[in-house]
Amino acid sequence: MAGPDYGALGATLKSVRILQSLSLIAIIGMTANFISVIVSDSQTPPSVLIGTLSVACIAVIYCVITFILFLDNILPFLITTIVDSLLLIALIVVAVTVGKPLSYLNCQAIGSADDMGSAYDFTMSLGDSINQNGGQIDYSTWVGMTKPTCLETKSIWGLSIALCVLFAFSSICSICLWRRKPAAAPKDVEG
Repeated sequence: MAGPDYGALGATLKSVRILQSLSLIAIIGMTANFISVIVSDSQTPPSVLIGTLSVACIAVIYCVITFILFLDNILPFLITTIVDSLLLIALIVVAVTVGKPLSYLNCQAIGSADDMGSAYDFTMSLGDSINQNGGQIDYSTWVGMTKPTCLETKSIWGLSIALCVLFAFSSICSICLWRRKPAAAPKDVEG
């Protein structure tokens, strides 16, 4: 699994891709769990959660594909820089929308539910946060219902912020690798 030798930049890009993939998989797991519980209660999940899950799924597929292409030494660094920058913008939007109601919320001040009852309390809190228009759950109210919900949502927010830094870093590494990689010599067709 050594891949091409691009020095410290190549090692950094590989490390960043692994960290990105791990963070995205954690976000997918937590977000999918929330959506699963909400849907099993016959409610419509907040669009913030659906958007977060969508961006995370697309990003983790991209990370795996670019990691494989990098190992095979066929990764187009300029295109990678552009896509990393676009994913950075998408993750900034995720971090802002997920974090908007969380920034002033103190999870420790929310009533703590014991481990055995936390899933039950979570499901019961859904009924309290439903907006009367079409059964849509109000995200701002929902995140503050239980302590576990608050902590998990803050974890998603924190990982989203970390991913913004990681994708900015991978964009910088990719553009530097693009500038450094020698262009392929043209084939001599007459020769």
